Amino acid sequence: MPPTNVPDRSGGGLPYALAAYGLWGLFPLYLMMVKPIPPLELVVWRVFCTVPVCLLIVSFRRQWPDLLAALFSRKILPWLCLSALLIGINWTLYLFAVLQGHVYAASLGYYINPLINVLIGTLFLGETLSRAQWVAVALAAFGVAILAAGALTTLWISVVLAISFAVYGVVRRTLPVGSLPGLTVESFVLTLPAIGILIYLMLSPQGLALGTNHAVDIVVSFSGLVTAVPLLMFAIAARRMDYSTLGFVQFIAPTTVFILGLTVFHEPLKPAQLWSFIFIWIAIAVFAWDLLRKRRNVKATSEA
Repeated sequence: MPPTNVPDRSGGGLPYALAAYGLWGLFPLYLMMVKPIPPLELVVWRVFCTVPVCLLIVSFRRQWPDLLAALFSRKILPWLCLSALLIGINWTLYLFAVLQGHVYAASLGYYINPLINVLIGTLFLGETLSRAQWVAVALAAFGVAILAAGALTTLWISVVLAISFAVYGVVRRTLPVGSLPGLTVESFVLTLPAIGILIYLMLSPQGLALGTNHAVDIVVSFSGLVTAVPLLMFAIAARRMDYSTLGFVQFIAPTTVFILGLTVFHEPLKPAQLWSFIFIWIAIAVFAWDLLRKRRNVKATSEA
């Protein structure tokens, strides 16, 4: 396991989590605008555009000492290389899934991910769940099982997406490095394979797609901002929230993607998918109700 530290509880992580997952839920709309760019090439430009955005924010927040400390730490750098690999795999597969018309498979991956987060939180991070929360987990697991049964051919996409992002979150949560310096180092690490892929694409018969459409080129140039902002917010939330709770907030993103698949991408909705959607949202309602009940009890106790 990576070197651990106590999560930062100096401020609430919920607003950051809501913002991160809300933006990720809308990400397929951005991908529609850059569809002429092949998934692998888009990942390359996404990496290249993320680095300068991170460096600008580092300069603005005067975090150069923290960035350099993480970059030259023998204990931290290998783990940031691992987290960079995980998020790189996640990016590439997600882009492939959405751009190839497997929007529901991408959505399913991020429905499975919160369940993995809950298991990690309870099994490895010492977090505990109430009976109501375990009921919510069971309902969500049943809903995911229904959805998975109707998507066996693309289930591997969903599983890899879920596991890669779950492990990424654990690594980032337990590393004693700030959210922004860590993301910046990850971006640096990913530039190395990105350069190799870029050279390969330049030498391939089809060449590069970037430069053939100026409107698309402009949209691609914003990919760094689109990437860095939600990832930074997620990293902050992961250090300020229980991992189990963070996992259930994450249902916002796949639900948004699911709705976009139905309304914007016009993928057919099967009865099994509808029932899965219903069970998962009942689970979210149960989990949210239990969290609110606990907060009210704590508030009532403190005021007594």
